Amino acid sequence: AAGVAQGLGFGANLPVVGVCTLMALAEASRESKVIACLDARMGEVYHAVYVRKASGWQAIIEPGLYKPDAVPAVVGDDWVGVGSGWQTYGEVLANAYRGQIQSTQPALLPIASAVLALAQPTFESGEAKPAGDAMPIYIRNRVALKTAEREQGLRL
Repeated sequence: AAGVAQGLGFGANLPVVGVCTLMALAEASRESKVIACLDARMGEVYHAVYVRKASGWQAIIEPGLYKPDAVPAVVGDDWVGVGSGWQTYGEVLANAYRGQIQSTQPALLPIASAVLALAQPTFESGEAKPAGDAMPIYIRNRVALKTAEREQGLRL
């Protein structure tokens, strides 16, 4: 998605605004307390926890990469779990947040209207960036080992 936004921004000579996919999931949920988890493959999830405030979403736990059985704890209950991580690791995540989850939306996707709702205030305040300056933030930078590392028996 970042590459598409950059390409469109370059082509139209327009600035762009970055939006976190996990926060877009929270926005798409229309809930107020969200534990967003996306299946990151390799037995891990991209995970963040958000609370909706009058001023917008507040990250209670910033986006990170975790094993499903080692996600950070949250305080309180009535949380809503959203994203594909809940579909893939629902039982493990439900156990990690036992008694704190009100409901889940495992099939929820970060839809365009949610991305727009998050980006619009930043764009309107003049904080958009030139397309060339916009860089995606990768939570997991390495997805493979070099041949020599594999031969040494190293693992990610």
